[in-house]
Amino acid sequence: MDKQKQRNILNLLIFVFAVIAILLDVTGNSFYYLFKPLTTMLVILLPLMIKELERDYKRTLIWALCFCLLGDILLLDEDYFVFGLGSFLIGHLLFARGFIKLGGYQNNGIALIVLLIIGIALYTWLYPDLGPLKYPVAAYVLVILFMAWQGISLYLKNNTIAYALIAMGVVLFMFSDSMIAVNKFKAPFALSGVVILSTYWLAIALIANTGVRISKKGNQDTYNC
Repeated sequence: MDKQKQRNILNLLIFVFAVIAILLDVTGNSFYYLFKPLTTMLVILLPLMIKELERDYKRTLIWALCFCLLGDILLLDEDYFVFGLGSFLIGHLLFARGFIKLGGYQNNGIALIVLLIIGIALYTWLYPDLGPLKYPVAAYVLVILFMAWQGISLYLKNNTIAYALIAMGVVLFMFSDSMIAVNKFKAPFALSGVVILSTYWLAIALIANTGVRISKKGNQDTYNC
């Protein structure tokens, strides 16, 4: 079986496990506590199986996904919410580091302004209901905005499929985290788990799949959009 077929099968398994986990969450089945981390573990396998992936980016990407996995596990218990938040914060910083390793530090002003407007508006709306988590949430918002800024700006500077996947991934990640905050602090909504989990796993799967498009030398000319 060639590598492309292996990746296709793995992506299919990720989709199946994600659907099962979401259905288990909706129905309140305790097996959700097993399938949630298993789904993220499958995503981690994507960069692991790509030998051609540039070493530093690969290592950073795997560590970022591992911290996402740790965050997944910690968030299974409401008492560990802050620790889960911290784990994802480290994951976002690692994703940002990986993006910078790929294309250098990005300083697209328009992308920064748009993201800051979105982030400040959301935080201002949530602020009265954050209680003792005002400062941790503020730090988290700044970090995910920085990660999203680097990912989106990378695509705006380099119009390739790999960077398009990164841009879509960071936008979905930011949306998923925003829905967690809205559901937890402001306005709990029906089927929140479906929205949060589906966009989260799609986000990290898109980012993890960028490895297919990136060679050791970083050559992506073949994949221009």
